[in-house]
Amino acid sequence: MPMDAMKQVLEAMNAAGEPLAAGKIAEITGLDRKEVDKAMDALKKSGEIESPVRCKWQPKA
Repeated sequence: MPMDAMKQVLEAMNAAGEPLAAGKIAEITGLDRKEVDKAMDALKKSGEIESPVRCKWQPKA
């Protein structure tokens, strides 16, 4: 998993200031949806993001 994709996903989440779905993150970052999904899986495993509402994610405070 390229670190830059994870970084882009986190930056998009931080910039949005609200929980985002993977599709919206792909739209914002211009990354391929599969790449966003992989980055989000890695971020979930490392505990860097959380899901306050179903299917939407945000950085952990």
